[in-house]
Amino acid sequence: MQNRRKFIKHIAGITAIGALPLPVRASGLLFSDKTNEQELPVVLSTWNHGLEANVEAMKIMQQGGSVLDAVEAGVRVTEADASNSSVGLGGLPDRDGQVTLDACIMGPDGNAGSVCFMSDFLHPVSVARAVMEKTPHVMLAGEGAKQFAMEQGFEQIQLLTPGSEKEWRRWIERNEYEPKANWENDPNKYHDTIGLIAIDKNGDMAGACSTSGMPFKLHGRVGDSPIIGAGLFVDNEVGAATATGMGEFMMKTLGSFLVVELMRQGRSPQQACEEAIYRIVSKYPKLKTENGGMMQVGYIAINKKGEMGAYSLVPGFNYALYKGGENQLIDSASYFSG
Repeated sequence: MQNRRKFIKHIAGITAIGALPLPVRASGLLFSDKTNEQELPVVLSTWNHGLEANVEAMKIMQQGGSVLDAVEAGVRVTEADASNSSVGLGGLPDRDGQVTLDACIMGPDGNAGSVCFMSDFLHPVSVARAVMEKTPHVMLAGEGAKQFAMEQGFEQIQLLTPGSEKEWRRWIERNEYEPKANWENDPNKYHDTIGLIAIDKNGDMAGACSTSGMPFKLHGRVGDSPIIGAGLFVDNEVGAATATGMGEFMMKTLGSFLVVELMRQGRSPQQACEEAIYRIVSKYPKLKTENGGMMQVGYIAINKKGEMGAYSLVPGFNYALYKGGENQLIDSASYFSG
């Protein structure tokens, strides 16, 4: 049920104090959202698959690698995990039985690269980095992205695993078109996008995200993950944010960019994530799926000081935070209670 008092109080606060920072609401964090700069670096990523991704990203930075190298390496861990049905190898296909991938990466210098609707390559995040570093463009799509990846020497592989193909054939038998943005009701499934943002010991930030998109989506559908400003945004002067869930809502509100801009205006990362969720609730009140469930959207963010925040539309979103020598999975607070 929607917490209307919270929404009304939020709107009243905006009217009363304009652009002044809002008070931090109860967030359910196991950590304080404040981070001593001596605790840098910090790695923050979406879902339980972020735990392993965080380990690789942190290792890169501890060994002297760049924060850009770190976020790419972290996301590559999830892309290569065949047991994960929502990212890379083993990702569930579209309704035509084809696995198509979206990914992007953004560095501390403001450069960015992305690929979308790309098939047959294990690490779209690395192809996205090649787009950023070796072309004058930001995004390549479909066959063009595939051709570029081949030219750059990336190895082609079969992404559709037997397990994912079995899921697809089971779905065909049901003959129901209802793509899912997350798998909260099935604890044995992994979840949605891997979005990973990090800040190194020097205070430089980068981010990356990767996904196979909605299971059984329309062929050609592209979500928020490869869209700079929607699924990911990094401003090294301010902070970084990434998103997960129903990508159409992030695209309609440029959610990750919004979170970073709110931090620029003085919001904490927690306040900014909450504000971005409120924006969706206020603009798109019809958030239920056809079967009565709720769409999911989740944001995570880090600012220049290493402070972090997270917030989601409905319960079930969790994120992995690696700082101060601890790598923990944390349940995010949410706008709706269930």
